[in-house]
Amino acid sequence: MAKKNGILGKVGLVLVLSIIAVAGYIAYTFFLQNNVELGEKKYDFIYIKSGSDFKDLLSELNEKGFIKNQESFEWTARKLELDKNIIPGKYRVNSKMSNRSMIKMLKNGKQELVKLHFNSQIRTRKQFINYISEKLEIESDEINSFFNNQHLNIDIDYINPENFMCSVSPGTIELSWATNLSQLMEIISEKHQSIWNEERINKAKKIGYTIPEIITLASIVQGESHIKSEQQKIAGVYINRLKTGMRLQADPTIVFANEKFDAQRVLAVDKEIDSPYNTYKYKGLPPGPIALVNASVIDAVLNYEKHNYTYFCAKPDFSGYSDFTNNYNVHLKNAKAYQEALNRKGIMK
Repeated sequence: MAKKNGILGKVGLVLVLSIIAVAGYIAYTFFLQNNVELGEKKYDFIYIKSGSDFKDLLSELNEKGFIKNQESFEWTARKLELDKNIIPGKYRVNSKMSNRSMIKMLKNGKQELVKLHFNSQIRTRKQFINYISEKLEIESDEINSFFNNQHLNIDIDYINPENFMCSVSPGTIELSWATNLSQLMEIISEKHQSIWNEERINKAKKIGYTIPEIITLASIVQGESHIKSEQQKIAGVYINRLKTGMRLQADPTIVFANEKFDAQRVLAVDKEIDSPYNTYKYKGLPPGPIALVNASVIDAVLNYEKHNYTYFCAKPDFSGYSDFTNNYNVHLKNAKAYQEALNRKGIMK
């Protein structure tokens, strides 16, 4: 009897060990074993759209071909309750991920944030639309519809479709790929309003210009020079012109109007374009900014240098400084010297 019990005990032990082995194999296969196939890539991305459900996620993974054994992934995902909460966004899939690590990433919403770089490459509303639709889930048609509404859904009452780029501040922001248009506009508005503190608002009022007008003027000044002392002096020239009813005749506005953003020289033919941004044809400020404006340039305009100059021209030594005058004939001589310097350098356009 003792011998029989011993045999039964050994059989039971073998059975238990077998069950443990099978369970361990299943656990390893379904939870811990690498189940991602990316070829020679170390990582890739999946994009889960807003409103997606578990079926959509499985379809996306299947279409990408990322999962070796989709059945084991689906079974494990359901056991870990991923199917109950799909968080939209952009996710980085690494080549050695197990079902468990991928599911944990998706379930916890550990996304790869998208960086939006608002810089000198984004000048026009069209460029803004293209950039946003390329980087985020937001479709270009949705942004176009937003701009077609004369009453923009944005928390800045002086912003309209024409001067919208006044609200966009240069710099980098990080956000989810699934950020919607309303959320994006809120982020843009908050950054804009953080720049326009009470001190800057009061200075704008004191010199008699609205915030969009200051930003538009600053964008022109920024296009003329990156030297702060020059910016303050140039701002003074343009304000003198605005006050006396002279045309601004600002070359950076011609570059913008013609969308020749790499131009190093403005030609006579360029000035013929019929555009509200052509300050050689039309008096006053253009409808909106011609570039995204740094806060330092806004400050240069708000603290512009008071003088009686109405003309300036870049020095022919290309130092970044300008010659200033209120005598038109002297200005013509300065302009001729600069044009001859451009010719010597072979800069013809």
